[in-house]
Amino acid sequence: MSVFTNPSSGSKEHARAYIDAVLDLLAERDPMSVLETTERELRTRIDGVSPKQLRTREAPGKWSIAMVLQHLADSELVWGWRMRLILAQDRPTLTGYDQDAWADELGYENADPERALADFGQLRSANLRLLRAAMPAGLKRVGVHVERGDESLAHQMKLYAGHDLLHLNQVARVRSSLSR
Repeated sequence: MSVFTNPSSGSKEHARAYIDAVLDLLAERDPMSVLETTERELRTRIDGVSPKQLRTREAPGKWSIAMVLQHLADSELVWGWRMRLILAQDRPTLTGYDQDAWADELGYENADPERALADFGQLRSANLRLLRAAMPAGLKRVGVHVERGDESLAHQMKLYAGHDLLHLNQVARVRSSLSR
C-alpha cells in the first residue's frame, strides 16, 4: 500500500506517514498560494485531454483523471465541513473517511470531469473566503481528528495544500501515461 493511500481504517503509524509525506510535498511553499492556484493548475493540466482520456485509468486499480477530480471535489466538501466545525465549535470531533470506499460507492468511475472540477472550484472559492476571514486568530483553533488527534486550522491548511500537490502530480502522471 502506498503511503499516499489513506483509508479511514489505517493505523496511527500509517496516518503519521501519510501526513509527513503530504507535508513533504508542500515543503516550504506557501499553503495559501497553493490553495489559491490549484483549480487553475488542474485546468492547465487537463487542457486538450479528451473526455474519453479523462475517464481512462492509469492502470488497473488506479484512478482516472476524472476520478481524481471527483475526489478533490469531495475532499473540498469534507474540508469545508471540518473548517466550519473548527471555527464554530470548541475542539470538535473530526471524523475520517475512506477515500476508496467513497470512490467505489459514490460512482467516481462515472464522474463528469468538467462538473467535478466546477464543483471543486466553487467549494474551494467558498472555503478560501472563509479561511481569509478567519485569519490569523482562527488558524489557531483546533479540531480533534479521530485518527490523527489535535489538528489546528493552520495545520489543516498545510495538509490540504500538500494534498492538492499530491493530486496535481497524479493528474500529470496519469496524463503522461495516456500517450504511451
